[in-house]
Amino acid sequence: MRHQKNKVTLDRKTGPRRALMANLAESLILYEKIKTTTAKAKALRPLIEKLITTSKANTLAARRLLMKTLYTQNAIKKMMEVIGPRYVERKGGYTRIIKLSNRKGDGGEESIIELV
Repeated sequence: MRHQKNKVTLDRKTGPRRALMANLAESLILYEKIKTTTAKAKALRPLIEKLITTSKANTLAARRLLMKTLYTQNAIKKMMEVIGPRYVERKGGYTRIIKLSNRKGDGGEESIIELV
């Protein structure tokens, strides 16, 4: 039974789920706004909030923590030089999820997740 198990699995095993979240996080960092399903956007929000909070420190240790999750140097560089300093004064709530209509093909709920 799954009583009080709150992890969002997105119907994937651990490896593919981590890869999906890393790719979504990287796209959100580079483009600052992405369109995805509502479930994926809700699962992405805590990850991206933690990454932004880490990048606010602007230290070597913070950069190495970002390297654990993000794949490319472009995303890490943007986090440390652009996004981290942008949110230094803000205590949280770096993202916004805007719900859209359902997808025409399969009826999946779509959303836009963007940086505030």
